[in-house]
Amino acid sequence: MGSIGVSSEDDELEQLSERFDSYSLSADVSESESCSGFSCRLYGRQAPAASTSLTSSPPSGPDFADISYSQQPPMPFVLPAVGGRCVDLPPTMTEKPQTKLSEVELMKERFAKLLLGEDMSGGGKGVCTALAISNAITNLSATVFGELWKLEPLAPQKKAMWCREMDWLLSVSDSIVELIPSVQDFPGGGTFEVMVTRPRSDLYVNLPALKKLDAMLLSILDGFHDSEFYYVDRGIIVPDSDDGALSSSSGRPSTRQEEKWWLPFPKVPSNGLSENVRKTLQQCRDCTNQILKAAMAINSSVLAEMETPDAYLESLPKSGKACLGEIIYRFIAADRFSPEGLLDYLDLSSEYTTLEIANRIEAAAHIWKQKHVKPHLTRVNSAKSSWGGKVKGFVSEIEKSKLLAYRTDTLLQNLKIRFPGLPQTALDMNKIQYNRDVGQSILESYSRVMESIAFNIMARIDDLLYVDDATKQRAAAESMSG
Repeated sequence: MGSIGVSSEDDELEQLSERFDSYSLSADVSESESCSGFSCRLYGRQAPAASTSLTSSPPSGPDFADISYSQQPPMPFVLPAVGGRCVDLPPTMTEKPQTKLSEVELMKERFAKLLLGEDMSGGGKGVCTALAISNAITNLSATVFGELWKLEPLAPQKKAMWCREMDWLLSVSDSIVELIPSVQDFPGGGTFEVMVTRPRSDLYVNLPALKKLDAMLLSILDGFHDSEFYYVDRGIIVPDSDDGALSSSSGRPSTRQEEKWWLPFPKVPSNGLSENVRKTLQQCRDCTNQILKAAMAINSSVLAEMETPDAYLESLPKSGKACLGEIIYRFIAADRFSPEGLLDYLDLSSEYTTLEIANRIEAAAHIWKQKHVKPHLTRVNSAKSSWGGKVKGFVSEIEKSKLLAYRTDTLLQNLKIRFPGLPQTALDMNKIQYNRDVGQSILESYSRVMESIAFNIMARIDDLLYVDDATKQRAAAESMSG
């Protein structure tokens, strides 16, 4: 019985070798590139799943039923000899196309959502391209930097995801160009003027600056490695000194941490941070503050260039006085106007009330601007009535509207300077929602994202410096008492 089994196995291997001899080289190369399941484990259990000509018609019949391929040692797949040489199929040949294919699939999915305008039904009810790109940049930032609760480098996967997908989204700006004249030389001498393409002026100036700010913020985060400080969750008991004494991590946090109790609590050595580390932290904070100011300047200039949507203007009341209220209107319409004095009088204790007051001031400013920016409409309406004694009143009303609009603008600017972290106003959100300019949408969302990241980094540095100051004061008090 044993000899019969051996002879049958030899016959089977001989038949398989004949099948290899009849296998063409072109079929091997093409199908090995297109089929990721085809690998060197040809005689393993995964071989029947491969979609090749070799496995499309497996050996069948009673003679092949008793063959156990799993007991055979794994044999490398060798292509037929070509020109006296054998070509080995490396194991990694099927892995690299899978990696590239996954990135391509991600890019297809990303741009499919942009083209559909976030309407997966395909019914054409999605948002415009500008808003879709703005939402994509905002959502990507929330995915990568949404949990920026610690001063530490980004995870390699998140950093690669941010750089890769931002490059995809910003590639749209490469096609937003304008034509400018350019002088070129003839090969045989002489010059001629042609029109060449260049990135649109606002993109040409602001987009490289935003990319530079992006790289600087990533480098700042990368610098927080092997630091003297670390973080613990609230309520965790950790060693507080070298002698092993335990203390709770629920020490006195900063005001921001009291509002956001879920933030990890920073811990420093018992004697506080070293001078070099503290100096580096202060330098990082100063640099981040400059990045924040630059991002805010770009964002505010882009929002100022966006057109005020009609939907916002139609929602405004007819009177600026009704929008502001009696008290604020009296301050603004007084003979002597002091914006700082008015801000000191108002209740700006919470972010909600401050934003509400900013919305009211901004709405009143646009109401009064409409009265003197388009005075010809008012003149046409006044021409239909009698002119007796009304021209003087009309002129004085226009001048008063100009004065009130100027004062409200000044008050709003002082309010934003006093509260730089104020959320977007109702006008800003309306501009973003109804904007149709793709270039402006890219600049606005990118600068807003950079502003948010820089603000969060500064907040984490402030929390750490606060804990360091408290720790050093406690250590000094203990040394004096001891």
